[in-house]
Amino acid sequence: MKLKTLALAPVLCLAMAFPALAEKISLNEISRYLNSLKTAKADFTQVNADGSISTGIVYIQRPQRVRFEYKGDRTLVMASAGNVAVFDGKTRGAPQQYPLSKTPLSLILAPNIDLSRARMVTGYTEKKNTTVVTAQDPQHPEYGNIQMVFTANPTQLRQWVVTDDTGKRTTVILGDMQTGMSFPASTFAIQNEIARRK
Repeated sequence: MKLKTLALAPVLCLAMAFPALAEKISLNEISRYLNSLKTAKADFTQVNADGSISTGIVYIQRPQRVRFEYKGDRTLVMASAGNVAVFDGKTRGAPQQYPLSKTPLSLILAPNIDLSRARMVTGYTEKKNTTVVTAQDPQHPEYGNIQMVFTANPTQLRQWVVTDDTGKRTTVILGDMQTGMSFPASTFAIQNEIARRK
């Protein structure tokens, strides 16, 4: 499994009811919300490109840090210091690694998110009482895109769908998100995890 497939299917209907949304959330408000999201933790359900389903816990510490812990095995995906590491839960070998900048998930983790940048937003709609924004790296659209789903009052990120550079789509549906906590530095330390698994 690669974070490129994660990255970490058209938008699936969220498995819960949301209040009616009178109008789309503005791109400025979504940018403000994402920039204010410094740390977060949530359960997630992941629908993989092959149709299989995984669950786990995601830890986010912006900028540029994320950790996906998968339930039922030792699979782990980490991003920090500009790199992504994918640890296979079935082997003790070295993780697959590649630059975070080459996955659309980097758009959520960027130090400063500005969805008003030219050619960054390629889709912006209101759907099923949610605001859906599709974004890409304007300099590298070939890396794929991320489709983010938000609810309003207050603005919250509820789901994303990543289409990677091969066209594979992976959906991550978030449970209730806790914010404002602090995580130990080891949570996102790729080299520590490599040493621990040897």
